[in-house]
Amino acid sequence: MTYEFDPGRGQVVGSHIRMGGSAFGLSLFVDEVVTERDPPRRKVWRTVGDTRLIVVGAYEMGFEIQSEAAGSKLRVWIDYDLAPTATGRWFGSILAPVYARWCVGRMASDAAEHFSLPALRLTAA
Repeated sequence: MTYEFDPGRGQVVGSHIRMGGSAFGLSLFVDEVVTERDPPRRKVWRTVGDTRLIVVGAYEMGFEIQSEAAGSKLRVWIDYDLAPTATGRWFGSILAPVYARWCVGRMASDAAEHFSLPALRLTAA
């Protein structure tokens, strides 16, 4: 997978991150734009333009951190469309929920590792 960052490096509203590569002989591409950013509490990004992904089509992802008495609560989410092709919709109907859980779980695990927290209990949002 290759990554291309604009000068905002995905850290300002309007900043783009473009990713490309291949899997299973298929060319993949996605262009994400940051739509909300309120460090360190919230960040939201979504795809723009035509996506070339296998299991999902356009998506929006984000996270929110809320203070609580015993620490903080992290919520990570992804809202997605199935891929626009008939084959993509078929594969997506089976694999998209699994892929979405993996994405959300990966983000939560990365956050826990970054802050050296014990394993997180994940719930679907």
